[in-house]
Amino acid sequence: MDTVTDPPPDREISLEVSGLAYAYPDGHQALFGVDLTVERGSRVALLGPNGAGKTTLVHHLNGLLAPGAGTVSVAGLPVTGEHLKEVRRRVGLVFQDPDDQLFMPTVREDVAFGPSCAGLRGEELASRVAKALRQVGMEAHADRAPHHLSFGQRRRVAVATVLASHPEILVLDEPSSNLDPAARSELAAILRTLRVPDADGRARRPTVLMVTHDLPYALELCPRSVVLSGGVIVADGGTQDLLGDAELMRAHRLELPFGFDPRSVTAPAG
Repeated sequence: MDTVTDPPPDREISLEVSGLAYAYPDGHQALFGVDLTVERGSRVALLGPNGAGKTTLVHHLNGLLAPGAGTVSVAGLPVTGEHLKEVRRRVGLVFQDPDDQLFMPTVREDVAFGPSCAGLRGEELASRVAKALRQVGMEAHADRAPHHLSFGQRRRVAVATVLASHPEILVLDEPSSNLDPAARSELAAILRTLRVPDADGRARRPTVLMVTHDLPYALELCPRSVVLSGGVIVADGGTQDLLGDAELMRAHRLELPFGFDPRSVTAPAG
Protein backbone atom coordinates (compact mmCIF):
# COMPACT_ATOMS: atom_id res chain seq x y z
CA MET A 1 0.00 0.00 0.00
CA ASP A 2 1.26 3.50 -0.82
CA THR A 3 2.36 5.71 2.04
CA VAL A 4 0.50 9.03 2.05
CA THR A 5 2.75 12.00 2.70
CA ASP A 6 1.47 15.50 3.24
CA PRO A 7 3.69 18.51 2.50
CA PRO A 8 6.40 19.12 5.12
CA PRO A 9 6.23 22.14 7.45
CA ASP A 10 8.54 24.20 5.22
CA ARG A 11 6.09 23.64 2.30
CA GLU A 12 7.69 23.20 -1.09
CA ILE A 13 6.55 25.47 -3.90
CA SER A 14 4.53 23.88 -6.71
CA LEU A 15 3.78 26.97 -8.80
CA GLU A 16 5.46 30.35 -8.95
CA VAL A 17 4.26 33.16 -11.20
CA SER A 18 6.21 36.42 -11.14
CA GLY A 19 5.35 39.67 -12.93
CA LEU A 20 3.29 37.84 -15.57
CA ALA A 21 1.88 40.13 -18.25
CA TYR A 22 0.23 39.15 -21.51
CA ALA A 23 -1.44 40.90 -24.42
CA TYR A 24 -3.29 39.07 -27.20
CA PRO A 25 -2.34 39.72 -30.84
CA ASP A 26 -5.32 42.07 -31.23
CA GLY A 27 -3.78 44.30 -28.56
CA HIS A 28 -6.09 43.35 -25.67
CA GLN A 29 -4.04 43.32 -22.47
CA ALA A 30 -5.30 40.37 -20.41
CA LEU A 31 -2.76 40.23 -17.56
CA PHE A 32 -0.84 43.02 -15.84
CA GLY A 33 2.06 41.82 -13.68
CA VAL A 34 0.49 38.85 -11.88
CA ASP A 35 2.40 37.38 -8.92
CA LEU A 36 1.22 34.07 -7.47
CA THR A 37 2.86 31.37 -5.37
CA VAL A 38 1.11 28.07 -4.66
CA GLU A 39 2.46 25.50 -2.21
CA ARG A 40 2.67 21.82 -3.11
CA GLY A 41 -0.39 19.80 -2.15
CA SER A 42 -2.63 22.82 -1.56
CA ARG A 43 -6.05 23.47 -3.11
CA VAL A 44 -6.59 27.00 -4.38
CA ALA A 45 -9.66 28.48 -6.10
CA LEU A 46 -9.14 31.08 -8.82
CA LEU A 47 -12.15 33.39 -8.76
CA GLY A 48 -13.18 36.42 -10.77
CA PRO A 49 -15.72 37.79 -13.25
CA ASN A 50 -15.79 36.85 -16.92
CA GLY A 51 -12.93 38.51 -18.75
CA ALA A 52 -10.79 38.78 -15.61
CA GLY A 53 -7.87 36.87 -17.16
CA LYS A 54 -8.36 33.51 -15.39
CA THR A 55 -8.17 31.37 -18.52
CA THR A 56 -5.25 33.40 -19.84
CA LEU A 57 -3.39 32.80 -16.59
CA VAL A 58 -3.91 29.02 -16.52
CA HIS A 59 -2.94 28.72 -20.19
CA HIS A 60 0.50 30.01 -19.19
CA LEU A 61 1.00 27.20 -16.68
CA ASN A 62 1.84 24.58 -19.29
CA GLY A 63 3.04 26.80 -22.09
CA LEU A 64 -0.12 27.10 -24.17
CA LEU A 65 0.63 30.82 -24.03
CA ALA A 66 4.06 32.44 -23.65
CA PRO A 67 4.47 35.46 -21.33
CA GLY A 68 4.80 38.92 -22.78
CA ALA A 69 6.69 39.71 -19.58
CA GLY A 70 7.46 37.87 -16.35
CA THR A 71 8.07 34.22 -15.60
CA VAL A 72 6.21 31.02 -14.69
CA SER A 73 7.79 27.97 -13.07
CA VAL A 74 6.33 24.60 -12.07
CA ALA A 75 8.15 22.67 -9.33
CA GLY A 76 11.19 24.83 -10.03
CA LEU A 77 11.13 24.25 -13.80
CA PRO A 78 10.74 27.38 -15.94
CA VAL A 79 7.86 27.07 -18.39
CA THR A 80 10.08 27.59 -21.42
CA GLY A 81 10.84 25.66 -24.61
CA GLU A 82 13.45 23.25 -23.30
CA HIS A 83 11.26 22.24 -20.34
CA LEU A 84 7.85 22.24 -22.01
CA LYS A 85 7.53 18.47 -22.43
CA GLU A 86 8.13 17.82 -18.72
CA VAL A 87 6.04 20.82 -17.62
CA ARG A 88 3.09 19.61 -19.68
CA ARG A 89 3.33 16.24 -17.96
CA ARG A 90 3.37 17.96 -14.59
CA VAL A 91 0.45 20.32 -15.27
CA GLY A 92 -2.78 18.51 -16.08
CA LEU A 93 -5.66 20.57 -17.47
CA VAL A 94 -9.19 19.24 -17.01
CA PHE A 95 -11.44 21.13 -19.41
CA GLN A 96 -14.89 22.44 -18.56
CA ASP A 97 -16.43 20.20 -21.23
CA PRO A 98 -15.15 16.60 -20.95
CA ASP A 99 -16.11 16.01 -24.59
CA ASP A 100 -13.19 18.31 -25.48
CA GLN A 101 -10.88 15.86 -23.68
CA LEU A 102 -12.26 12.41 -24.47
CA PHE A 103 -11.80 11.21 -28.04
CA MET A 104 -10.79 7.53 -27.98
CA PRO A 105 -13.15 4.57 -28.55
CA THR A 106 -13.07 3.42 -24.91
CA VAL A 107 -12.52 4.90 -21.46
CA ARG A 108 -9.43 2.73 -20.99
CA GLU A 109 -7.84 4.03 -24.20
CA ASP A 110 -8.57 7.64 -23.27
CA VAL A 111 -6.89 7.26 -19.88
CA ALA A 112 -3.95 5.41 -21.43
CA PHE A 113 -3.36 8.03 -24.12
CA GLY A 114 -1.16 10.44 -22.12
CA PRO A 115 1.19 7.93 -20.48
CA SER A 116 1.43 5.85 -23.66
CA CYS A 117 2.56 8.96 -25.55
CA ALA A 118 5.22 9.33 -22.84
CA GLY A 119 6.49 5.83 -23.66
CA LEU A 120 4.74 3.60 -21.10
CA ARG A 121 3.79 0.14 -22.30
CA GLY A 122 2.59 -3.22 -21.05
CA GLU A 123 1.91 -3.89 -17.38
CA GLU A 124 3.17 -0.51 -16.22
CA LEU A 125 0.72 1.28 -18.51
CA ALA A 126 -2.16 -1.04 -17.53
CA SER A 127 -1.43 -0.47 -13.83
CA ARG A 128 -1.29 3.30 -14.31
CA VAL A 129 -4.67 3.30 -16.09
CA ALA A 130 -6.34 1.00 -13.55
CA LYS A 131 -5.17 3.08 -10.61
CA ALA A 132 -6.35 6.36 -12.18
CA LEU A 133 -9.79 4.89 -12.93
CA ARG A 134 -10.03 3.42 -9.43
CA GLN A 135 -9.37 6.83 -7.85
CA VAL A 136 -12.32 8.35 -9.68
CA GLY A 137 -14.61 5.36 -9.23
CA MET A 138 -14.77 4.49 -12.93
CA GLU A 139 -12.86 1.19 -13.09
CA ALA A 140 -16.06 -0.74 -13.90
CA HIS A 141 -16.53 1.39 -17.02
CA ALA A 142 -13.07 0.93 -18.53
CA ASP A 143 -14.30 -0.76 -21.70
CA ARG A 144 -17.29 1.49 -22.34
CA ALA A 145 -17.43 4.20 -24.97
CA PRO A 146 -17.12 7.61 -23.28
CA HIS A 147 -20.13 9.01 -25.14
CA HIS A 148 -22.32 6.35 -23.51
CA LEU A 149 -21.55 7.71 -20.03
CA SER A 150 -23.39 10.39 -18.12
CA PHE A 151 -21.92 13.89 -18.07
CA GLY A 152 -20.71 13.44 -14.48
CA GLN A 153 -19.06 10.13 -15.35
CA ARG A 154 -17.33 11.69 -18.35
CA ARG A 155 -15.97 14.44 -16.13
CA ARG A 156 -14.54 11.84 -13.75
CA VAL A 157 -12.91 10.05 -16.68
CA ALA A 158 -11.43 13.38 -17.81
CA VAL A 159 -9.86 13.73 -14.35
CA ALA A 160 -8.49 10.18 -14.67
CA THR A 161 -6.85 11.00 -18.02
CA VAL A 162 -4.81 13.63 -16.22
CA LEU A 163 -4.11 11.54 -13.11
CA ALA A 164 -2.60 8.79 -15.23
CA SER A 165 0.31 11.10 -16.08
CA HIS A 166 1.06 11.72 -12.36
CA PRO A 167 0.74 15.51 -12.48
CA GLU A 168 2.30 17.96 -10.08
CA ILE A 169 -0.61 20.36 -10.58
CA LEU A 170 -4.22 19.60 -11.47
CA VAL A 171 -5.99 22.58 -13.10
CA LEU A 172 -9.78 22.24 -13.10
CA ASP A 173 -11.86 24.55 -15.27
CA GLU A 174 -15.37 24.95 -13.77
CA PRO A 175 -15.43 21.38 -12.41
CA SER A 176 -18.96 21.60 -10.97
CA SER A 177 -20.65 23.03 -14.07
CA ASN A 178 -23.59 21.03 -15.48
CA LEU A 179 -23.45 18.47 -12.66
CA ASP A 180 -26.51 17.42 -10.71
CA PRO A 181 -26.22 17.69 -6.88
CA ALA A 182 -25.25 14.04 -6.41
CA ALA A 183 -22.55 14.15 -9.10
CA ARG A 184 -21.30 17.43 -7.68
CA SER A 185 -20.87 15.87 -4.23
CA GLU A 186 -19.25 12.74 -5.65
CA LEU A 187 -16.68 14.80 -7.56
CA ALA A 188 -15.90 16.87 -4.46
CA ALA A 189 -15.25 13.69 -2.46
CA ILE A 190 -12.93 12.42 -5.21
CA LEU A 191 -10.98 15.69 -5.40
CA ARG A 192 -10.41 15.69 -1.64
CA THR A 193 -8.86 12.21 -1.70
CA LEU A 194 -6.73 12.27 -4.87
CA ARG A 195 -3.16 11.04 -4.56
CA VAL A 196 -0.31 10.84 -7.07
CA PRO A 197 3.19 9.38 -6.65
CA ASP A 198 6.10 11.75 -6.01
CA ALA A 199 9.60 11.21 -7.39
CA ASP A 200 10.28 8.61 -4.66
CA GLY A 201 7.07 6.70 -5.39
CA ARG A 202 5.29 7.89 -2.24
CA ALA A 203 1.67 8.98 -2.63
CA ARG A 204 0.99 12.68 -2.09
CA ARG A 205 -1.78 15.15 -2.73
CA PRO A 206 -1.52 16.90 -6.09
CA THR A 207 -1.69 20.67 -6.09
CA VAL A 208 -5.15 21.72 -7.25
CA LEU A 209 -5.94 25.04 -8.93
CA MET A 210 -9.68 25.32 -9.48
CA VAL A 211 -11.10 27.98 -11.81
CA THR A 212 -14.74 28.46 -10.86
CA HIS A 213 -17.75 30.74 -10.63
CA ASP A 214 -19.32 28.27 -8.18
CA LEU A 215 -18.44 30.05 -4.96
CA PRO A 216 -19.97 27.50 -2.55
CA TYR A 217 -17.95 24.78 -4.32
CA ALA A 218 -14.80 26.85 -3.90
CA LEU A 219 -15.57 27.16 -0.20
CA GLU A 220 -16.25 23.43 0.09
CA LEU A 221 -12.96 22.38 -1.50
CA CYS A 222 -10.39 25.17 -1.30
CA PRO A 223 -9.05 26.68 1.93
CA ARG A 224 -7.44 29.48 -0.12
CA SER A 225 -8.83 31.61 -2.93
CA VAL A 226 -7.32 34.17 -5.27
CA VAL A 227 -9.51 36.82 -6.91
CA LEU A 228 -8.39 37.96 -10.35
CA SER A 229 -10.08 41.02 -11.81
CA GLY A 230 -9.05 43.23 -14.70
CA GLY A 231 -5.91 41.18 -15.22
CA VAL A 232 -4.52 41.67 -11.71
CA ILE A 233 -4.84 39.81 -8.41
CA VAL A 234 -7.02 41.96 -6.19
CA ALA A 235 -7.35 39.58 -3.23
CA ASP A 236 -5.62 36.47 -1.91
CA GLY A 237 -6.61 34.77 1.32
CA GLY A 238 -8.84 32.33 3.12
CA THR A 239 -11.85 31.44 0.96
CA GLN A 240 -14.31 31.94 3.81
CA ASP A 241 -12.89 35.39 4.58
CA LEU A 242 -12.98 36.53 0.96
CA LEU A 243 -16.53 35.29 0.34
CA GLY A 244 -17.64 37.04 3.51
CA ASP A 245 -16.25 40.39 2.31
CA ALA A 246 -19.36 41.96 0.80
CA GLU A 247 -17.52 45.01 -0.53
CA LEU A 248 -14.89 42.89 -2.30
CA MET A 249 -17.56 40.64 -3.79
CA ARG A 250 -19.64 43.54 -5.05
CA ALA A 251 -16.64 45.39 -6.52
CA HIS A 252 -15.59 42.38 -8.61
CA ARG A 253 -18.97 41.04 -9.73
CA LEU A 254 -18.89 37.95 -7.53
CA GLU A 255 -22.26 36.86 -6.20
CA LEU A 256 -23.21 34.13 -3.74
CA PRO A 257 -26.45 32.18 -4.17
CA PHE A 258 -29.45 33.79 -2.51
CA GLY A 259 -29.45 33.11 1.21
CA PHE A 260 -26.02 31.44 1.26
CA ASP A 261 -23.90 32.56 4.23
CA PRO A 262 -20.24 31.50 3.91
CA ARG A 263 -19.80 31.97 7.68
CA SER A 264 -22.28 29.15 8.30
CA VAL A 265 -20.04 26.60 6.53
CA THR A 266 -17.09 24.85 8.15
CA ALA A 267 -14.06 25.91 6.13
CA PRO A 268 -12.04 23.03 4.60
CA ALA A 269 -8.74 22.01 6.14
CA GLY A 270 -5.57 23.00 4.32
